[in-house]
Amino acid sequence: MSKSTYPLKLPSSVKVAAARLAKEDGVSLNQFIAAAVAEKVGTLETAAEFLRRRAADARPEDLLRFLQGAPDSDPSPEDAR
Repeated sequence: MSKSTYPLKLPSSVKVAAARLAKEDGVSLNQFIAAAVAEKVGTLETAAEFLRRRAADARPEDLLRFLQGAPDSDPSPEDAR
């Protein structure tokens, strides 16, 4: 596995919390941050692929059918904000 460096600036409170969690997990702060970034990348890529697959067969007329079935009313006060 190739590695590269990246100077990372974190808010002090985030660094303190990450260091505490890394210590509790028995890993270095660097390992903890690398794993956290890898987890986030995997989550976002998985979500994007899921949405691409779901949208692959979508057609505009399908959406129009749903919209035509929606009630013709004003939004609730909570949704109007």
